[in-house]
Parts: sequence; C-alpha cells; structure tokens
Amino acid sequence: MAPNLAEYVNAGYSLPPAERLQAARLLRLSVDQDQDADQADIDDAWREELRSRVEQISRGDVELVDADETYRLLSAELADKHA
Repeated sequence: MAPNLAEYVNAGYSLPPAERLQAARLLRLSVDQDQDADQADIDDAWREELRSRVEQISRGDVELVDADETYRLLSAELADKHA
C-alpha cells in the first residue's frame, strides 16, 4: 500500500462506523463513475496482477492463509487498533 494511501486508510479508522461506511460508498461510487477507464485496460491490469500473485505464490514469497484464519487475523488487528 502506498504511504499516502496508508495514511488515508488509517485516518479513516478514526471515523465513526456510519461515516466510514459513507466514505466507502462514496469511494466505490467514484470508481463506478470513472468514465476514463477502458475495460480492456482494466482487464489487462487484473491479468497482470493475477500473474504477479501466482508468481509470488510459486516462488514461496507469500504464505497462503485460509479465509477463516484471515478473518480471525483481521478482526484481531482491528480490535487492537480500537483498544
């Protein structure tokens, strides 16, 4: 995650839940309304991202974690931030 993006996300954690939800909706809407994006470019970017991730897994650069464990880790991380 880019440093500026990480700062924005961390700042968002300080918002009350209703405002975080509204911010998420507005961000999603801005993506949906982005008329400058060409679907072929988007598809190419996703293919490249998937190729990169498969390579990381194949090289052993990342450790795969099942969904239940991921949710447990995320919940614990969020709980620590709000403690």
